[in-house]
Amino acid sequence: MKTLALFRHAKSEWADPRARDFDRPLNQRGATGAQVMGAYIKGSGRAFDRMLASPAVRVAETIEQASKAWGHSFPVEWDRRIYLASSATLIDLLRDLEGDPASVLMVGHNPGLEDVIFDLVPDDGSSPLRDMVEEKFPTAAFAVLELDIASWDQIEEGSARLVELTRPRDLDAALGPEVAD
Repeated sequence: MKTLALFRHAKSEWADPRARDFDRPLNQRGATGAQVMGAYIKGSGRAFDRMLASPAVRVAETIEQASKAWGHSFPVEWDRRIYLASSATLIDLLRDLEGDPASVLMVGHNPGLEDVIFDLVPDDGSSPLRDMVEEKFPTAAFAVLELDIASWDQIEEGSARLVELTRPRDLDAALGPEVAD
């Protein structure tokens, strides 16, 4: 069995309209959300053999803030192909993994990450968590999929179970959707 965790970058800053999308940093709410999620992931006891990540600034800062909560940093394999990648590209990256790790954490962007869930978890009504992802896979969301495969090159559509979905608002209501007064 293989485990794939998907961690979407935290909320980013849109204040500078001239900034390139790739260079957008986290805003304060995003930094807080990344730390909250980092503490949650640490507390869950999950461990990852590999971490693959987009090199976009908001992803790097998400990992940096989450690492503060983890209490240490992890080696990250930065891969430009993850930046705004489609599900097909992300799944191909997993299929091509060397060393056949048992568990992988991928940190990146939507819509690619949520589309990986849609492609790998069957849409047969058996997964309430998948239904929640269909509503929204918000910034700093963390999902865990289990795949009954011996090696990553065996990933196929519909081959995973979504066993966990945690959003920042699940841990701290202040990190939920902004409500207009």
